[in-house]
Amino acid sequence: MRQIFTIGESLYDIIFKDGRPHEGKPGGAMLNSSVSLGRAGLPVSFISEYADDETGNLIDAFLVDNGVGNKFIRRYSDGKTALAIAVLNEKNDASYTFYKDYPEHRLQMEFPRVQADDIVLFGSIYAITKEIRARLVQFISTSAKNGAIVIYDPNFRTAHAPGLARLKPLILENMQMSAIVRGSDEDFRNIFQAESPDSAWSVVGNYSPCLVYTASADAVYVRTAGFSGMFPVRKITPVSTIGAGDNFNAGMIAAIYRAGIKKDELEMMGEEVWHSVITAGMDFATDVCMSYENYISRELAGKYRGGT
Repeated sequence: MRQIFTIGESLYDIIFKDGRPHEGKPGGAMLNSSVSLGRAGLPVSFISEYADDETGNLIDAFLVDNGVGNKFIRRYSDGKTALAIAVLNEKNDASYTFYKDYPEHRLQMEFPRVQADDIVLFGSIYAITKEIRARLVQFISTSAKNGAIVIYDPNFRTAHAPGLARLKPLILENMQMSAIVRGSDEDFRNIFQAESPDSAWSVVGNYSPCLVYTASADAVYVRTAGFSGMFPVRKITPVSTIGAGDNFNAGMIAAIYRAGIKKDELEMMGEEVWHSVITAGMDFATDVCMSYENYISRELAGKYRGGT
């Protein structure tokens, strides 16, 4: 059976609003995507690491409760599970402070055997982190060679910009291993100084065959060798934008999986198929923005489980 794998950082998020702790929950970009996919009843496994401590136990139990495979999690004893403090401003956008205590040697687990047309999601600063880079590239490059649909989300924010000269070659290498690059207008502005989907595609197209460019509350743009399209975004007043991009990724994956789309079909897809993929991404992202959750609601998950 076709499988979905995500690889990324595990954190415990503590969310502050109006100067007070509002909520605590497991987080991390790929964890958020994994939980939404698990809630939607899809066969997803998360590849990550967290400590053998009480915070790690909370994350582990949460993954299992939400249908996410934890076979490829490393539980380490020489460190602590990472924490993230997320402070919401008046627009409910989040700024983060991180507290991390990792072991010296990381990602020391056996990776899954990824087959043709399995789906692999990776990205964020985790995917260009020195301490795990060699192991991550080993897994992603092998997955790509085996014919998996590899999806990369750079999630490269303004705070990372001072390190761009050092990190950009790693970002480009990640794109080169990927069947789809999905990023925001902010990502491509920060990485390439690109101010439009076409200017982003003029660079990304040299490395990856598919670009999905999300422009916040404006529109979503798709660029491939055979298709160029724009899909308007529904106007909402968000409660929180935490996890919006992560869940857009999850929605796209859910649509690709359920439609049985194969890797060699991506570049041939036209407006109708891309519309279904992008709409699912919007549905997941919109649902998350309407709550303080990092993952889709049980209600939306039930609709996907039920095939509606």
